[in-house]
Amino acid sequence: MAKRVAVVTGSNKGIGLGLVKALCQVFEGDVVLTARDAQRGKAAVDSLSQEGLHPKFHQLDITDHSSILSLKDYLAENYGGLDILVNNAGVYMDKVEGKSFAEKVKEQMETNYFGNINCFELLRPLLRAHARVCNVSSMYASNTIKKCSPDLVARFTDPDITMEELTGIMRDYVL
Repeated sequence: MAKRVAVVTGSNKGIGLGLVKALCQVFEGDVVLTARDAQRGKAAVDSLSQEGLHPKFHQLDITDHSSILSLKDYLAENYGGLDILVNNAGVYMDKVEGKSFAEKVKEQMETNYFGNINCFELLRPLLRAHARVCNVSSMYASNTIKKCSPDLVARFTDPDITMEELTGIMRDYVL
């Protein structure tokens, strides 16, 4: 039987780091902490190691196709599959200086929506039959939707919306 593995994206700080810590305490298998910045990710692993926990580290930038494929190859070679995927990676651009509103929105959407979708789609073939996927989000979207037109709110909240339709709306918004 292959060793079980859980992956938490964007987990060098905040909620992601807390999830890695909790999983290390209860999950019967390896927990992989991922971060876009390898130095910060390794520092987070070192910090958890000082607490007697032993997460693995793998660099991951969910906006970079080759970075996702590198993680996929690592998981396939070392575990033969994936048991838990926590899509936690994201950016919050409101406090970033020196970028226009349009640049901030584009970067936020490329990471928080398209990056997470691409990461899931590329890792999905590794999900074992019993696997679980958890998507972490913020209140930002629910607060932002209040500022949209009634037509757009209806489209976003349509219970029958497809991924293709949602992605089309997101692309229209960003472009």
